[in-house]
Amino acid sequence: MPFLFLSPSTQDFNPYVTTGNEQYWMNRIADEMEPYLRASGVNFTRNNPAGSAAQSIRDSNAGQYDFHLALHSNAMPEASAGTARGVDIYYSPMSEAGLRMANIIVDNLRPIYPLPEKVRALSTVAIGEVRRTRAPAVLAELGYHDNLEDEAWITGNIEPIAAALVESVCEYFGLPFLQPMVRQEGTVVLTSGALNLRAAPSYDAPVYLQIPNGETVTVWGEYDNWYVVEYDGTFGYVRGEYLRLSGESVIQPR
Repeated sequence: MPFLFLSPSTQDFNPYVTTGNEQYWMNRIADEMEPYLRASGVNFTRNNPAGSAAQSIRDSNAGQYDFHLALHSNAMPEASAGTARGVDIYYSPMSEAGLRMANIIVDNLRPIYPLPEKVRALSTVAIGEVRRTRAPAVLAELGYHDNLEDEAWITGNIEPIAAALVESVCEYFGLPFLQPMVRQEGTVVLTSGALNLRAAPSYDAPVYLQIPNGETVTVWGEYDNWYVVEYDGTFGYVRGEYLRLSGESVIQPR
């Protein structure tokens, strides 16, 4: 089920060539991911930006997450600074799920990175956020921040990078990738029973919880007569005919 631990870099000590640092720009990407995640019905938790990689691993392992996605940017040793370019998506060689997500991310980043042949999926046993998380994980090195061209690509393409990453998450979880919409309130309207909040827009999808008649929910997305709603802190899908948006009336199906 789609519960994501999103872990942008905490490394504020890694400066970019011209402005900002790794922590700042990776958190900017994570900020831009949030509206797409909500609109698409992906539940997520972010790490503590003032913490450490070790704390992020602990926090991830303390929850019940289906995937751990770490966002970083890369750098060469000082003697070779600025000489490398490319996007590397790291996964554990012992994780089929990690490999699958890495390949999906590669496929979705290649069209927007200026050197698509340098977008790669690489296995590693050395990175803690790949090796030590309980959930399947990848760590995305989204370019070299010591290279002027890569820095310009990262800082000038925050929204496209964020969208490509969320599209990848949605593909991995089997969810539609939906565009953010203006947040609305909706009211559950039933003749009896309660409304199922599901993990995906399908009657076969698991039910997270049931929403009582008359309850108010926040609507974040819409897909094929399903709404993505938030209720009691959980995001999921409900059928549109059982929801009345603010200012609308509902005709119950027979």
